[in-house]
This record gives sequence, structure tokens and C-alpha cells, in this order.
Amino acid sequence: MTRYTERAENTARMLDVNYQTSLLPQPAEYRDQSWRKLLTISKLESMFLERSSAMNRENILRFMIEDANNPSSIVSCLRAARENARAIRGRITSELWETQNTTWLEFQQLLAKQDYADPSSLLDWVKYRSHLFRGVMHGTMLKNEAYYFMRIGTLLERADNTARILETKYQDPDSLMQLNPKNNMGEESDSAFFDFYHWAALLRSVSAFEIYRQIYSDQITPQQAAELLIFNRQMPRSLTYCVNDLITLLGEIRNQNSKEIERLIGKLQADLDYSDIDEVFSLGLEEFIKQFLERINHIGDELSNAYLIPLAVA
Repeated sequence: MTRYTERAENTARMLDVNYQTSLLPQPAEYRDQSWRKLLTISKLESMFLERSSAMNRENILRFMIEDANNPSSIVSCLRAARENARAIRGRITSELWETQNTTWLEFQQLLAKQDYADPSSLLDWVKYRSHLFRGVMHGTMLKNEAYYFMRIGTLLERADNTARILETKYQDPDSLMQLNPKNNMGEESDSAFFDFYHWAALLRSVSAFEIYRQIYSDQITPQQAAELLIFNRQMPRSLTYCVNDLITLLGEIRNQNSKEIERLIGKLQADLDYSDIDEVFSLGLEEFIKQFLERINHIGDELSNAYLIPLAVA
């Protein structure tokens, strides 16, 4: 339930930031590439092309917001979150159920009159309802096993999403030029101006733009943006923050089946604690993120095996 709610919010964040960025003056190919990246982040490009030949803003927005056949669309996530909430009504408060149910019912009404020329109000509403869901959860739930599992789901999804955003951005050749701003002829990259706004957009997509300014107080650079989103212990969407909280929560649900999960999370935490941004770039950020995604998703699978429905049965 909480993974789907977090995924709906993350999708809304990325769509809204991409829409706002697309309004800036820029080459059409740069704008189109940014929309394509949204599909790349969720590994949905091939699925989209099966349904539509025109990869434009409106088609991608519809695919990511209202396509019920897309398992990562907002409508699919909110529906799945509501159905999961219905299945465990006896373990959550009535306030939490009403919040989730109302979100689903109101979202259907909003979709019926949505104008994709300006989706900002709808996307802001999705983010607001996700914040409301977490606030009601924190304010009304017993801090028991059910609550701990909901927090674990949120953190697993959040860590995965932050890593995917970083991975996709650093695959952008224009962004890599920022790391080496002079080309072979010794000339400044023409993409530097546009790249600044897209790095700012990346930070905004994880609510980190203002936090970045508070910490670094200077120009946005790829190294500092990556350092914030990977290593900052106080940044609630950083990889380190999510892993550290997972360690704490796992201690609350420990049982005879959790030893391997504790080992995996502890090793991941240690690797993050004893690494720094220079080591990450020495390895290659893309390779670092690839390894992190494999490890965090393996941890999610092990949690499913140990506590929920075995993968062989699911």
C-alpha cells in the first residue's frame, strides 16, 4: 500500500518538474529527450511505444497518469494502494482508510475533466494527497508491526526512485559534459545553460532544491547534487537516509527469518558509510547506482520472502 502511494507521488513529482522545465526556452530535441527520460526511469519506453508512435508531451502525460494498463501510472498506483488498504482494513485506522479511499474516488473525478495542456494542478493534488496519507498514518496508527512495515515500504520505494533519477540523469551525454565542460577543441559546452536548469529540476523532483541551497550555497554541480542525494544523512530522500532508517525499522520486526536481510542491509549501510563522492565517481556513478538498485531490490525480495508472500507463489 505504501509503496504504491510513494510511487504515485514520485511519478507526479517527475511529471510536474518535467512539465515546468519544458516551458523554458530550449531546443525541441532537448525537450523531447527530457520527456523520453521519464519513460526510461521506470523502464517503460518499450511499453509506451507499443501503445503510441508519437512520443510527445501529451501522450506521455496520459500514459503516465491515466493509462490503467501501465502498472506504474498514477491511476494504477492509486488503485492498487486503495485495494491493498481495503485488504488490511482491520490493521489500519478508519482515518487512514478514508484518506486512501477518498483519494481514489476524487482522482477519478479529476481525471474526467483533466486538461493536459496544464497538468500542474492535478499533479500537485497527487503530491498533496500522498503527504496527507503519510501524515494521517503517522498521527493515527499504533507504532506496531503494521506501522513498521508501512514505513519500510515507503523507504524501499523512495530509495529505488532516487537512485533511478540519478542513474537516468547521469546517462545524459549533456550532463556528462558538465563533468568535463571543455570538449576536445577546448571550447565550452553549448549545453551548460540548459544543463543547469535540468539539474535544478532533478533536485526539485525530490524536494531537494532548497536543501541544496542551504547546504552548498553556490552553483549546482553534478558532484554536489549526487553527494546530497546519496550521502546526506539528514536529507529524507537520500540513499543513506533511507538505508539507515531501514536498519532501525528492521530491528523492530526482527524474527528467525530476518538474519540474512539484516546482513544485506548492514553491508549496504557500511558501504555507504565508508564511501565518499570521489570514490563513487572513480568507480563510475552509473555503475554505483546500478549496483545499489540491484542490492536494494534484492533486499525488497528477501523481505517479501521472509514476511509476506513467497515470490514463488506470488
